[in-house]
Amino acid sequence: MEQTTQTITVAKQEDEVSLRDMILNFQKWAKYLLSKWYLILAFGILGAGIGYWYAASKKPVYTATTTFVLETGEKGGLGQYAGLASMVGIDIGGGGGDLFQGDNIMELYKSRTMIERSLLSPVAESGNNELLIHRYIAFNGLRKKWKDKAELRNISFTPANKYAGAREQLLHDSIMGIVVKDINKNYLTVAKPDKKLSIVKVDVKAKDELFAKAFNEQLVARVNDFYITTKTKKSLENVAILQRKADSVRWVMTGAIYRAARVVDATPNLNPTRQAQRAAPVQSAQVSAEVNKEVLPELIKNLELSKISLSKDTPLIQVVDEPVLPLNIDRISKLKAVIIGGMLLGILSIVILWSRKTIKNLVRNESL
Repeated sequence: MEQTTQTITVAKQEDEVSLRDMILNFQKWAKYLLSKWYLILAFGILGAGIGYWYAASKKPVYTATTTFVLETGEKGGLGQYAGLASMVGIDIGGGGGDLFQGDNIMELYKSRTMIERSLLSPVAESGNNELLIHRYIAFNGLRKKWKDKAELRNISFTPANKYAGAREQLLHDSIMGIVVKDINKNYLTVAKPDKKLSIVKVDVKAKDELFAKAFNEQLVARVNDFYITTKTKKSLENVAILQRKADSVRWVMTGAIYRAARVVDATPNLNPTRQAQRAAPVQSAQVSAEVNKEVLPELIKNLELSKISLSKDTPLIQVVDEPVLPLNIDRISKLKAVIIGGMLLGILSIVILWSRKTIKNLVRNESL
């Protein structure tokens, strides 16, 4: 029992010594750092100056935003009757099916084809049509970087992006590939603000306000049109085929009716013993007309059902917000930059002083 009490007493004394040493060390370090206040202040002022210079020299970034609601169409509807309809010879079509789900449209925005077509679109400025790719090259100062390269210095793109020589084509395609990667990485953001909703948000950030707005508009228009066209391609083809068949049957039926009438007109006072001249052609034309008369209603029914299916398969894309000048500006305030710069270099100076003092103490102890 006595030994346990002594152990507890010794442990208490050790804790008190440790706490006291910690407080003394803290006071010693605080005194040392206060003695170097002029260095810490100098670093802080330097950091504040750097922060102010950074905020003043950094070009503002403009953000063009488009938000739209995407409704991919009803998945039920006539689809549940497709099997029954096919048993009676009616094809109501399947549309695009699951070729593109709603989320896949966001991947289309990042594809090279869509970005390239948008970059090769003209933007009107002061009455001149300039391709967006040329504007991108201009505000990024690429021609200055290429001044020592004769092939790149005066490079120019065409809307079709087709060039005579293989070397020239390769050069243009290589530059376009680099630009597309840069836009995907640093300029373009496509996301759903809320995973539960069908709202898609497309942001384009650039140092050139007109480029950000024009590129956003071109990209949204091209991707959405491509999405709708591809989603409804199968249904559109089905409607076109049925329309041609219905028109063809109607034309044949009408022709047979007129043919029978012409035969009667050609034999007004027919000899009763020469019925072959009228009966056979008339009956043949009537049979053709009757057959086509039976086929035509089914084709028309099939055609109308396919049109309904096309309507249901067509996705609805409704733009909610689109970019309007002036665009939102993303720029750090000078006051904020001064405070952050001063704090960072002030803390850095404290770390340097602490490290220097610690190393000196270690070297002194080793020498002793």
